[in-house]
Amino acid sequence: MLIFLHILGNNIVPIFTIIILGFIISNKFDLNIFTLSKLIFYLFIPGFIFVNLYTAELSFDMLRILFFSIAYMGASYLVAIIISKIRKYDVSLTSAFQNSIMFNNSGNIGISLVTLVFGSAPFVLGGKTPYLTLALTSQVIIMVFMNITMNTIGFYNAGRAKMNVKDSMYQILTMPCIYAILLALVLKYYKIEIITTPLWPTLVYIKDGLVPVSLITLGVQLSKTKFDFGNIDVNIAVFTRLVIGPILALIFIYIFGFYGVIAQTVLISFSVPTAVNTALIAVECDNHQEFASQEVVISTIFSAITLTSVIYIAGTLFPV
Repeated sequence: MLIFLHILGNNIVPIFTIIILGFIISNKFDLNIFTLSKLIFYLFIPGFIFVNLYTAELSFDMLRILFFSIAYMGASYLVAIIISKIRKYDVSLTSAFQNSIMFNNSGNIGISLVTLVFGSAPFVLGGKTPYLTLALTSQVIIMVFMNITMNTIGFYNAGRAKMNVKDSMYQILTMPCIYAILLALVLKYYKIEIITTPLWPTLVYIKDGLVPVSLITLGVQLSKTKFDFGNIDVNIAVFTRLVIGPILALIFIYIFGFYGVIAQTVLISFSVPTAVNTALIAVECDNHQEFASQEVVISTIFSAITLTSVIYIAGTLFPV
Protein backbone atom coordinates (compact mmCIF):
# COMPACT_ATOMS: atom_id res chain seq x y z
CA MET A 1 0.00 0.00 0.00
CA LEU A 2 2.87 2.37 0.81
CA ILE A 3 4.30 2.15 -2.69
CA PHE A 4 0.90 2.88 -4.27
CA LEU A 5 0.47 5.93 -2.04
CA HIS A 6 3.96 7.10 -2.96
CA ILE A 7 3.29 6.72 -6.70
CA LEU A 8 -0.05 8.46 -6.36
CA GLY A 9 1.32 11.32 -4.28
CA ASN A 10 4.54 11.95 -6.19
CA ASN A 11 3.62 11.09 -9.77
CA ILE A 12 -0.14 11.52 -10.19
CA VAL A 13 -1.21 14.26 -7.75
CA PRO A 14 1.14 16.99 -9.14
CA ILE A 15 -0.29 16.54 -12.63
CA PHE A 16 -3.89 16.60 -11.48
CA THR A 17 -3.24 19.64 -9.29
CA ILE A 18 -2.41 21.72 -12.38
CA ILE A 19 -5.50 20.37 -14.16
CA ILE A 20 -7.66 21.36 -11.18
CA LEU A 21 -6.12 24.85 -11.16
CA GLY A 22 -7.08 25.22 -14.82
CA PHE A 23 -10.61 24.10 -13.93
CA ILE A 24 -10.90 26.64 -11.10
CA ILE A 25 -9.46 29.56 -13.08
CA SER A 26 -11.70 28.80 -16.06
CA ASN A 27 -14.80 28.74 -13.86
CA LYS A 28 -13.85 32.14 -12.45
CA PHE A 29 -12.72 33.90 -15.63
CA ASP A 30 -14.32 31.80 -18.42
CA LEU A 31 -11.11 31.18 -20.38
CA ASN A 32 -11.41 30.75 -24.15
CA ILE A 33 -10.65 27.16 -25.17
CA PHE A 34 -10.22 28.15 -28.83
CA THR A 35 -7.46 30.63 -27.96
CA LEU A 36 -5.67 28.08 -25.81
CA SER A 37 -5.92 25.43 -28.52
CA LYS A 38 -4.37 27.82 -31.05
CA LEU A 39 -1.47 28.54 -28.66
CA ILE A 40 -0.86 24.82 -28.17
CA PHE A 41 -1.12 23.78 -31.82
CA TYR A 42 0.72 26.72 -33.36
CA LEU A 43 3.33 27.57 -30.71
CA PHE A 44 3.97 25.17 -27.85
CA ILE A 45 3.79 21.81 -29.66
CA PRO A 46 6.06 22.88 -32.57
CA GLY A 47 8.53 24.43 -30.11
CA PHE A 48 8.59 21.38 -27.87
CA ILE A 49 9.05 18.96 -30.76
CA PHE A 50 11.75 21.07 -32.40
CA VAL A 51 13.89 21.46 -29.27
CA ASN A 52 13.64 17.83 -28.17
CA LEU A 53 14.15 16.38 -31.64
CA TYR A 54 17.10 18.69 -32.33
CA THR A 55 18.83 17.73 -29.06
CA ALA A 56 17.87 14.02 -28.94
CA GLU A 57 20.51 11.33 -29.33
CA LEU A 58 18.94 9.06 -31.95
CA SER A 59 19.98 5.40 -31.68
CA PHE A 60 18.79 2.03 -32.98
CA ASP A 61 16.64 1.61 -29.86
CA MET A 62 14.88 4.85 -30.74
CA LEU A 63 14.15 3.43 -34.20
CA ARG A 64 12.70 0.32 -32.57
CA ILE A 65 10.48 2.53 -30.43
CA LEU A 66 9.25 4.19 -33.62
CA PHE A 67 8.40 0.80 -35.16
CA PHE A 68 6.72 -0.18 -31.89
CA SER A 69 4.58 2.96 -32.04
CA ILE A 70 3.53 2.19 -35.62
CA ALA A 71 2.59 -1.40 -34.72
CA TYR A 72 0.72 -0.28 -31.61
CA MET A 73 -1.25 2.35 -33.51
CA GLY A 74 -2.16 -0.17 -36.19
CA ALA A 75 -3.47 -2.57 -33.55
CA SER A 76 -5.39 0.25 -31.82
CA TYR A 77 -6.92 1.23 -35.16
CA LEU A 78 -8.14 -2.34 -35.73
CA VAL A 79 -9.61 -2.51 -32.22
CA ALA A 80 -11.41 0.82 -32.80
CA ILE A 81 -12.76 -0.37 -36.16
CA ILE A 82 -14.08 -3.62 -34.67
CA ILE A 83 -15.81 -1.84 -31.78
CA SER A 84 -17.24 0.82 -34.13
CA LYS A 85 -18.71 -1.89 -36.39
CA ILE A 86 -20.23 -3.72 -33.44
CA ARG A 87 -21.72 -0.46 -32.10
CA LYS A 88 -22.81 0.60 -35.62
CA TYR A 89 -21.32 4.10 -35.38
CA ASP A 90 -21.69 6.50 -38.29
CA VAL A 91 -18.63 7.90 -40.08
CA SER A 92 -18.21 10.96 -37.86
CA LEU A 93 -18.55 9.10 -34.54
CA THR A 94 -16.30 6.31 -35.81
CA SER A 95 -13.64 8.93 -36.57
CA ALA A 96 -13.98 10.50 -33.12
CA PHE A 97 -13.85 7.06 -31.49
CA GLN A 98 -10.72 6.10 -33.47
CA ASN A 99 -8.96 9.29 -32.42
CA SER A 100 -9.81 8.69 -28.76
CA ILE A 101 -8.28 5.21 -28.88
CA MET A 102 -5.28 5.79 -31.15
CA PHE A 103 -3.88 9.01 -29.69
CA ASN A 104 -2.78 9.12 -26.07
CA ASN A 105 -1.58 11.97 -23.92
CA SER A 106 2.12 11.25 -24.40
CA GLY A 107 2.87 14.97 -24.37
CA ASN A 108 1.63 16.74 -21.28
CA ILE A 109 0.81 13.77 -19.02
CA GLY A 110 3.34 11.36 -20.56
CA ILE A 111 6.30 13.73 -20.40
CA SER A 112 5.34 14.91 -16.91
CA LEU A 113 4.89 11.37 -15.63
CA VAL A 114 8.13 10.02 -17.09
CA THR A 115 10.02 13.00 -15.64
CA LEU A 116 8.56 12.40 -12.20
CA VAL A 117 8.96 8.60 -12.25
CA PHE A 118 12.54 8.53 -13.48
CA GLY A 119 13.67 11.81 -11.94
CA SER A 120 12.98 10.78 -8.36
CA ALA A 121 11.19 7.56 -7.53
CA PRO A 122 12.80 5.82 -4.56
CA PHE A 123 10.26 3.01 -4.25
CA VAL A 124 10.35 2.15 -7.95
CA LEU A 125 13.82 2.89 -9.19
CA GLY A 126 15.96 3.48 -6.13
CA GLY A 127 15.91 7.24 -5.79
CA LYS A 128 17.39 9.76 -8.22
CA THR A 129 18.57 7.72 -11.15
CA PRO A 130 20.81 7.99 -14.20
CA TYR A 131 17.92 6.80 -16.34
CA LEU A 132 16.03 10.05 -16.84
CA THR A 133 17.80 11.05 -20.09
CA LEU A 134 17.13 7.69 -21.73
CA ALA A 135 13.53 7.70 -20.52
CA LEU A 136 12.90 11.25 -21.79
CA THR A 137 14.53 10.55 -25.16
CA SER A 138 12.32 7.47 -25.56
CA GLN A 139 9.29 9.51 -24.57
CA VAL A 140 10.16 12.27 -27.03
CA ILE A 141 10.29 9.74 -29.90
CA ILE A 142 6.82 8.52 -28.90
CA MET A 143 5.55 12.05 -28.57
CA VAL A 144 6.95 13.12 -31.94
CA PHE A 145 5.32 10.11 -33.60
CA MET A 146 2.06 10.78 -31.76
CA ASN A 147 2.03 14.43 -32.77
CA ILE A 148 2.86 13.72 -36.42
CA THR A 149 0.08 11.16 -36.70
CA MET A 150 -2.37 13.15 -34.58
CA ASN A 151 -1.89 16.27 -36.65
CA THR A 152 -2.22 14.32 -39.90
CA ILE A 153 -4.33 11.18 -39.45
CA GLY A 154 -6.15 12.72 -36.48
CA PHE A 155 -7.15 15.84 -38.37
CA TYR A 156 -8.06 13.80 -41.43
CA ASN A 157 -10.24 11.50 -39.29
CA ALA A 158 -11.98 14.41 -37.57
CA GLY A 159 -12.57 16.30 -40.79
CA ARG A 160 -13.45 13.56 -43.26
CA ALA A 161 -17.12 13.52 -42.27
CA LYS A 162 -17.43 17.19 -43.25
CA MET A 163 -14.42 17.82 -45.51
CA ASN A 164 -13.27 16.34 -48.78
CA VAL A 165 -9.76 14.91 -49.13
CA LYS A 166 -8.38 18.18 -50.51
CA ASP A 167 -9.71 20.25 -47.62
CA SER A 168 -8.49 17.67 -45.09
CA MET A 169 -4.99 17.72 -46.58
CA TYR A 170 -5.00 21.52 -46.51
CA GLN A 171 -5.94 21.39 -42.81
CA ILE A 172 -3.04 19.02 -42.18
CA LEU A 173 -0.52 21.18 -44.06
CA THR A 174 -1.44 24.23 -41.98
CA MET A 175 -0.15 22.47 -38.83
CA PRO A 176 3.30 23.95 -38.05
CA CYS A 177 4.54 20.89 -36.12
CA ILE A 178 5.17 19.16 -39.46
CA TYR A 179 7.57 21.91 -40.49
CA ALA A 180 9.16 22.00 -37.02
CA ILE A 181 10.03 18.30 -37.39
CA LEU A 182 11.49 18.77 -40.87
CA LEU A 183 13.51 21.82 -39.78
CA ALA A 184 14.92 20.04 -36.72
CA LEU A 185 15.98 17.01 -38.77
CA VAL A 186 17.58 19.16 -41.49
CA LEU A 187 19.55 21.23 -38.97
CA LYS A 188 20.57 18.06 -37.13
CA TYR A 189 21.66 16.30 -40.34
CA TYR A 190 23.80 19.20 -41.54
CA LYS A 191 25.12 19.80 -37.99
CA ILE A 192 24.03 23.43 -37.99
CA GLU A 193 24.58 24.76 -34.46
CA ILE A 194 21.81 26.98 -33.10
CA ILE A 195 22.11 26.30 -29.35
CA THR A 196 24.62 29.14 -28.99
CA THR A 197 22.40 31.63 -30.83
CA PRO A 198 20.04 34.11 -29.08
CA LEU A 199 17.09 32.18 -30.59
CA TRP A 200 17.73 29.07 -28.50
CA PRO A 201 16.64 30.43 -25.08
CA THR A 202 13.36 31.53 -26.70
CA LEU A 203 12.78 28.03 -28.06
CA VAL A 204 13.56 26.51 -24.67
CA TYR A 205 11.07 28.82 -22.94
CA ILE A 206 8.41 27.78 -25.46
CA LYS A 207 9.28 24.10 -24.98
CA ASP A 208 9.03 24.39 -21.21
CA GLY A 209 5.60 26.00 -21.51
CA LEU A 210 3.90 23.05 -23.22
CA VAL A 211 3.25 20.86 -20.19
CA PRO A 212 1.69 23.46 -17.85
CA VAL A 213 -0.32 25.15 -20.61
CA SER A 214 -1.62 21.81 -21.89
CA LEU A 215 -2.59 20.64 -18.41
CA ILE A 216 -4.29 23.96 -17.69
CA THR A 217 -6.09 23.67 -21.04
CA LEU A 218 -7.32 20.23 -20.02
CA GLY A 219 -8.68 21.81 -16.84
CA VAL A 220 -10.41 24.48 -18.92
CA GLN A 221 -11.87 21.79 -21.19
CA LEU A 222 -13.05 19.90 -18.12
CA SER A 223 -14.81 23.01 -16.78
CA LYS A 224 -16.78 23.34 -20.02
CA THR A 225 -17.72 19.67 -20.30
CA LYS A 226 -20.91 18.18 -18.93
CA PHE A 227 -20.09 14.99 -17.09
CA ASP A 228 -22.08 11.99 -18.22
CA PHE A 229 -20.68 8.85 -16.65
CA GLY A 230 -23.63 6.93 -18.09
CA ASN A 231 -22.68 7.49 -21.74
CA ILE A 232 -21.96 3.94 -22.89
CA ASP A 233 -19.94 5.01 -25.93
CA VAL A 234 -17.69 7.23 -23.83
CA ASN A 235 -17.27 4.47 -21.24
CA ILE A 236 -16.32 1.95 -23.94
CA ALA A 237 -13.70 4.37 -25.27
CA VAL A 238 -12.34 5.01 -21.76
CA PHE A 239 -12.12 1.27 -20.99
CA THR A 240 -10.41 0.61 -24.32
CA ARG A 241 -7.84 3.37 -23.78
CA LEU A 242 -7.03 2.68 -20.12
CA VAL A 243 -7.34 -1.12 -19.92
CA ILE A 244 -7.02 -2.64 -23.38
CA GLY A 245 -4.38 -0.04 -24.34
CA PRO A 246 -1.84 -1.07 -21.66
CA ILE A 247 -2.47 -4.76 -22.41
CA LEU A 248 -1.68 -4.17 -26.10
CA ALA A 249 1.44 -2.22 -25.11
CA LEU A 250 2.61 -5.06 -22.86
CA ILE A 251 2.15 -7.60 -25.65
CA PHE A 252 4.16 -5.50 -28.10
CA ILE A 253 6.88 -4.82 -25.49
CA TYR A 254 7.52 -8.56 -25.29
CA ILE A 255 7.33 -8.92 -29.08
CA PHE A 256 9.91 -6.16 -29.59
CA GLY A 257 12.08 -7.41 -26.75
CA PHE A 258 12.24 -4.19 -24.75
CA TYR A 259 13.45 -4.31 -21.15
CA GLY A 260 14.50 -2.01 -18.31
CA VAL A 261 14.06 1.75 -18.70
CA ILE A 262 12.77 1.62 -22.26
CA ALA A 263 10.18 -1.06 -21.44
CA GLN A 264 8.97 0.90 -18.42
CA THR A 265 8.79 4.15 -20.37
CA VAL A 266 6.91 2.59 -23.27
CA LEU A 267 4.39 0.84 -21.00
CA ILE A 268 3.73 4.01 -19.01
CA SER A 269 3.53 6.16 -22.13
CA PHE A 270 0.96 3.96 -23.86
CA SER A 271 -1.14 3.68 -20.69
CA VAL A 272 -1.87 7.39 -20.31
CA PRO A 273 -5.36 8.75 -21.05
CA THR A 274 -6.58 10.08 -24.37
CA ALA A 275 -4.71 13.10 -25.72
CA VAL A 276 -6.15 16.50 -24.88
CA ASN A 277 -5.48 17.42 -28.49
CA THR A 278 -8.12 14.97 -29.74
CA ALA A 279 -10.73 17.15 -28.04
CA LEU A 280 -9.08 20.27 -29.46
CA ILE A 281 -9.05 18.67 -32.92
CA ALA A 282 -12.75 17.86 -32.51
CA VAL A 283 -13.33 21.54 -31.65
CA GLU A 284 -11.30 22.69 -34.66
CA CYS A 285 -13.14 20.33 -37.04
CA ASP A 286 -16.55 20.50 -35.31
CA ASN A 287 -16.75 16.71 -35.04
CA HIS A 288 -18.50 15.25 -31.96
CA GLN A 289 -16.96 17.80 -29.61
CA GLU A 290 -19.00 16.61 -26.62
CA PHE A 291 -18.00 12.96 -27.07
CA ALA A 292 -14.34 13.84 -27.52
CA SER A 293 -14.27 16.21 -24.54
CA GLN A 294 -16.05 13.77 -22.22
CA GLU A 295 -13.77 10.91 -23.26
CA VAL A 296 -10.66 13.00 -22.59
CA VAL A 297 -11.91 14.23 -19.22
CA ILE A 298 -13.28 10.91 -17.94
CA SER A 299 -10.26 8.90 -19.14
CA THR A 300 -8.02 11.47 -17.43
CA ILE A 301 -9.96 11.17 -14.15
CA PHE A 302 -9.84 7.37 -14.08
CA SER A 303 -6.21 7.32 -15.18
CA ALA A 304 -5.30 8.46 -11.67
CA ILE A 305 -6.16 4.91 -10.62
CA THR A 306 -4.95 2.94 -13.64
CA LEU A 307 -1.64 4.80 -14.02
CA THR A 308 -0.73 4.18 -10.40
CA SER A 309 -1.11 0.46 -11.08
CA VAL A 310 0.74 0.62 -14.41
CA ILE A 311 3.76 2.41 -12.87
CA TYR A 312 3.97 -0.28 -10.19
CA ILE A 313 3.62 -3.09 -12.76
CA ALA A 314 6.25 -1.48 -15.03
CA GLY A 315 8.79 -1.33 -12.21
CA THR A 316 8.03 -4.91 -11.19
CA LEU A 317 8.09 -6.54 -14.63
CA PHE A 318 11.01 -4.56 -16.06
CA PRO A 319 13.46 -3.77 -13.24
CA VAL A 320 16.61 -1.79 -14.00
